[in-house]
Order: sequence, then C-alpha cells, then structure tokens
Amino acid sequence: DAPRTAFGWPVVPDALRQLLLRLRDSYGKALPPVTVTENGCSVAEDTDPDQPRIDYLATHLDALAQAVAEGIDIRGYYTWSLLDNFEWAEGFTQRFGLVHVDFETQKRTTRASYAWYRDLIAAHRADHPR
Repeated sequence: DAPRTAFGWPVVPDALRQLLLRLRDSYGKALPPVTVTENGCSVAEDTDPDQPRIDYLATHLDALAQAVAEGIDIRGYYTWSLLDNFEWAEGFTQRFGLVHVDFETQKRTTRASYAWYRDLIAAHRADHPR
C-alpha cells in the first residue's frame, strides 16, 4: 500500500517515470524537452522534522533521474511549492510549502525540506559546474 500525502493522495514516484516514458513512446522525436513545473505534496502541519516531504521529493527526483537515464530530455524541475498557500477548494488547510507560512502573522519559517532541497541543489551545482 503506497504512502499518502496529507491530502490523501497516494505517493507513487515511479508513475512520473512511467508517464514520461509513455509520452516518449507515443510522440517519439516530436516530444519536446520536458520541464516538470509543479511536483510536491501536502504534509500535516504538525509533522516534524518534515521527513515525508523530503522523502516525496527525493523519490520523485530519483524517478526523474531514471527517466533521464532512459532517454527522456528533462530540462527543469520545480517543486510545489516554495510557500504554503491558498489551495482552491481546500483553502489554507493543506501545507505544500518548503517554507511554513503563519497565515495570521505572515511569519515565514523554513522547514527541513527547504534545507534539504537547498543542499541538494548546491551539491548538484558542485558536481555539474557550468
């Protein structure tokens, strides 16, 4: 049974890889380079040290790396979201941000996932200088 986000959505990182492979198989050379523009999960506000979000991001980024190894041209990845925000039908109840927002005071506090993602990006830059 797959883990679930606070929203109740199943966490299935390999589905991202499978989707990308299906697009490649369907469109071949007509498939343009891919940028994943929103990928993230809601985590219960009282979860500490934010490990479910880190696990979610790590496993989805691993799935993207596997897709690249299988020939998918992935040019970018953006996690959803930098800040906790208003989620259409759910209002302010779902917490997607790498940065916690106290909606009453607007105080922003980085979560463990923020530091993890920052460090991952820095390590990648060190391994792949321009």
